[in-house]
Amino acid sequence: MTGHTQNEIVIAAPVDLVWDMTNDVEKWPQLFSEYASAEITSREGNRTTFRLTMHPDDNGKVWSWVSQRETDRDALTVRARRIETGPFAYMNIVWQYEEVPEGTRMVWTQDFAMKPDAPVDDDWMTDNINRNSKVQMALIRDRIEQSATERRPVPTLSD
Repeated sequence: MTGHTQNEIVIAAPVDLVWDMTNDVEKWPQLFSEYASAEITSREGNRTTFRLTMHPDDNGKVWSWVSQRETDRDALTVRARRIETGPFAYMNIVWQYEEVPEGTRMVWTQDFAMKPDAPVDDDWMTDNINRNSKVQMALIRDRIEQSATERRPVPTLSD
C-alpha cells in the first residue's frame, strides 16, 4: 500500500509573490509553523538540496531530514523528494501553482510509502499529512496575503 494526498488553497496574491515566498527555502521557518530551521546544503541550477529540522514533537523528539527541490518557473511546478527518508520508504511532493481570478491556486500532491518498521502506517500518515497540510497552507496563505497587503502602494490625497 502507498499513501497519496492532494491539498490546495487559493491565496489572494500574485503568482510571482506566492512563487517567490514559497520557494525561499531559507525562510521556511518564518512561513511554516512546523520548521525550526532550514539549511541549504547545495544549489545547482534549479535544484536545491537542504536540511529541514522540525520543532520538537510532544515527546521531545526532533525530526530532521534532507530533501531536494527542483523548480520549473515556466511550468509553475516544483518537484521535491526526501533524500534522507527517515520512516518513509520514499516521499515525493509536487507543488503546482496556477493564476486564478482570486489570486494564485497552490496545490500540494504527496506520494509516499512508510517503511515496514515505521512507527505509523500509510493510512495514519495520509490522515496526518491531510490534517497538517490544511493548517500549514492556511498559515502560508495568511502570511503571503499579509505580505501582499504590505507591498501595495498606499493611496495619497492626490490619487
